[in-house]
Amino acid sequence: VQLQASGGGLVQAGGSLRLSCAASGRAFWRYAMGWFRQAPGKEREFVARIDLNGGSTAYGDSVKGRFSISRDNAKKTVYLQMNSLKPDDTGVYYCASDRNNDRVYDYWGQGTQVTVSS
Repeated sequence: VQLQASGGGLVQAGGSLRLSCAASGRAFWRYAMGWFRQAPGKEREFVARIDLNGGSTAYGDSVKGRFSISRDNAKKTVYLQMNSLKPDDTGVYYCASDRNNDRVYDYWGQGTQVTVSS
């Protein structure tokens, strides 16, 4: 599985961005997917998760109510819609696959930088 994250950039506080994660491989529809982020000097943080068909999602406490994860299995793509962005949302965002649906993420994309200015 190869994952390619995109859509990052520089945005002012209060703004929005949508990240995309394009996956290779024929069995994408079998994988749960997640988004994580890492800010400089901080540990990697869980952001969001979506199950195989998009029926179940989960979010980190710091993004609940502002971020939304979705997927399009036909396009083999997972999205992260980020609204009401804050400077604390700054970091490199990574998508990852959970092929066994056991919350162990085994393949990771290269990351896309999100910078939120105050």
